[in-house]
Amino acid sequence: MLAVKDTGLISPEDYLKGEPLSEVKHELIDGHVYAMAGASANHERISVNVLRKFGNHLENTPCEPFGSDMKVRVGSNFFYPDATVDCHFDDSEPYFTETPIIIVEVLSRSTRRTDETVKLMSYINIPTLQEYVLIQQDFADIQVIRRSEGWLPKHYFLGDEITFESIGLTLPVEDIYYRVQNDDVVEFLNNKAEAGEQAPE
Repeated sequence: MLAVKDTGLISPEDYLKGEPLSEVKHELIDGHVYAMAGASANHERISVNVLRKFGNHLENTPCEPFGSDMKVRVGSNFFYPDATVDCHFDDSEPYFTETPIIIVEVLSRSTRRTDETVKLMSYINIPTLQEYVLIQQDFADIQVIRRSEGWLPKHYFLGDEITFESIGLTLPVEDIYYRVQNDDVVEFLNNKAEAGEQAPE
């Protein structure tokens, strides 16, 4: 897909030339390209829920949400987060952003380690970034890592509300997991339905 240099590494320039021609998306990390795997239904449900809520909230503002086809550039690395928000998008570079204020990754077993280590260390070096959000799809756990809190993680669970400080939006965790099928969500909704049936008139 991409021309390999004599060093065995791919330059950002070659990556950017080859990526639009590829049928498979690739991330570029430290000169190596990594193919992106297909997403599960739960992964897509979470991504769509987040983008819909972000998009509705950000209407008529300078900030706009982007989905998983928009790259984020950090130095010579390029990533495809599941969702980003950018308030100063540079249309002279239409295929990537370097100025996101919030980045969202939906975790899977295959990507969890990279999202929580390599990407975390890259993203927190973006001067404009205020929040990095990691959402588990196999169980209900959302981790928000904020610049304002020294990049220390804070966890949110079903029944909690999350305030995304960078865009001034508060959402119930339940809304982010709308239609998601996992044991935590099923149990939460069953308990909620039972509580509703038992509530006094």
